[in-house]
Amino acid sequence: MENIEEIKIICQDGENIILGQAHFIKTVEDVYEALITSFPGIKFGIAFNEASGDRLIRTDGNDDELIEKSAEYSEKIGAGHSFVILLKNAYPINILNRVKQVMEVVNIYVATSNSIKVLVYDDNEEGRAIIGVIDGKKPLGKESRQDKEKRHKFLRDIGYKR
Repeated sequence: MENIEEIKIICQDGENIILGQAHFIKTVEDVYEALITSFPGIKFGIAFNEASGDRLIRTDGNDDELIEKSAEYSEKIGAGHSFVILLKNAYPINILNRVKQVMEVVNIYVATSNSIKVLVYDDNEEGRAIIGVIDGKKPLGKESRQDKEKRHKFLRDIGYKR
């Protein structure tokens, strides 16, 4: 369809992205508070696209580069009420539940370190909407017993399981 655009976002080494939808101007401040208190040493940038009123890209964070990049990605996506969080020194698993508990957060589309493609529908009159996200590559097959053993060992080696 001619109204569907594919926005490619490339996560740099050590970066993670969370893409979601929220509903109110105070989203950036509330997400900031959730992130800054959730994980020691976290670096992040947040950008939120207003859908009414001034319709600005609102930003916050504690890392200027990540703030700027999140604003660039939000502008490319251009969907009202969408937000982009870019992270360093932390992973989505460390903070995702805190983000979901922010009262304004409606939906999380993706949380990943993979480069993604955001599929956006543009009605050419009113606005744009995120209709989906492509995250990573297609599976190459089912895991074998050895693959399961490798997965179990990996999770214990990095401390997520005992």
